[in-house]
Amino acid sequence: MSISSERPASAEQIYAALAALAAEPVADPEKRPEGPQEEDRLHLLGSLLAKTELEITAATRLTEEEEIEDVLETLLGWGEQLGAAPGLAVNVLTNRLQRTALQVSEPEAEELPPGREAAFAAVMTAVYALSAQLHAERGDTEATRRALSGAEEALIDILQGMHDLRVAIGDAAGQEDKADS
Repeated sequence: MSISSERPASAEQIYAALAALAAEPVADPEKRPEGPQEEDRLHLLGSLLAKTELEITAATRLTEEEEIEDVLETLLGWGEQLGAAPGLAVNVLTNRLQRTALQVSEPEAEELPPGREAAFAAVMTAVYALSAQLHAERGDTEATRRALSGAEEALIDILQGMHDLRVAIGDAAGQEDKADS
């Protein structure tokens, strides 16, 4: 079974999958008296994804010797569902990285702590690097350059965030300290 060869799941099917996992969201009967609607589809998919990730996390052993086997086993299942579609695989990875970046960035926060800022930049570096490779494979030199520039800027942000964290714990001098010397 391959994702790319099937019709996308409907909101009703996704809701049924969540119900089977005892994770269905509580719907407001006044807003949705007829149950989940197609416009709820992406929200429901996000809920199903979270439930799946939580199930994988609960099933993954936390010992270094065995953890990799658990990760590989879930990766095998992932690959079987995906099939032989390298472009789709990169798209899935990019979407996952973008979700991770948003989760790391704490969208409600005005300013991120330096460690989170560095982690956000690290994830975005991966997004840009994958994008650059895809554009290069397609022969789009200008898009490759733009993606590489984004990756380089993100790398600088990683280093700055790490430095700022070192300053915060007293392992390095901050800009103010350097100006005073």
